Amino acid sequence: MSAYQDGDRVVVLIPNQFSRAEEREWVDRMLDRIAARGQRRRRSDTDLYERALHLARRFLPELKNPPETVRWVGNQNTRWGSCTPAERSIRLSDRLRGMPEWVIDYVLLHELSHLMVSGHGPAFWALVGRYPKAERAQGYLEGVAAAAGLDLTEDET
Repeated sequence: MSAYQDGDRVVVLIPNQFSRAEEREWVDRMLDRIAARGQRRRRSDTDLYERALHLARRFLPELKNPPETVRWVGNQNTRWGSCTPAERSIRLSDRLRGMPEWVIDYVLLHELSHLMVSGHGPAFWALVGRYPKAERAQGYLEGVAAAAGLDLTEDET
C-alpha cells in the first residue's frame, strides 16, 4: 500500500482483493500519512538545489561542474525529471512532491548523471546504480505510473 499527492488530489494504491471495510480503513490511514507529510516543510527550489549538490558530492564526486539550477516544475506530464546539460539545469516534476525522499533523491541523481553522460547507455546506468535505492525507486515510480495509467517509460538504450 502506498499513497502520493498528484497535484491537488491524493492517489492511494491498495490491493484489489481488499474488502470495502479494509479499503476504507487503509485509505483513511494513507490520507492521514499524506496530511502529516504535508505539515512538514516542503522542499523549496533552494532545498532541492542543495540536496542535488549533496547527492553529487556523495555519489558523483567526479562531477566537476554542478548544475546551475535545480527546480520544481508543473509542466512535466510525461516524465519525472529532465536535464539540459548545455544550460546545466535540472527540473523535477511536481508529481514527485509527496513521494518518499529516497525516490526524489533517485530522480535527482538520475538527472545529475545526465550532466556527465547523455543518453541511457551502460555508462549512464553505472552512475545511477551508485545510488543504493536506485532499483527500489525505479520500481516505485513504475508502480505509480502504472496505477495512474501514465505512460512514463524510459529509453534504456
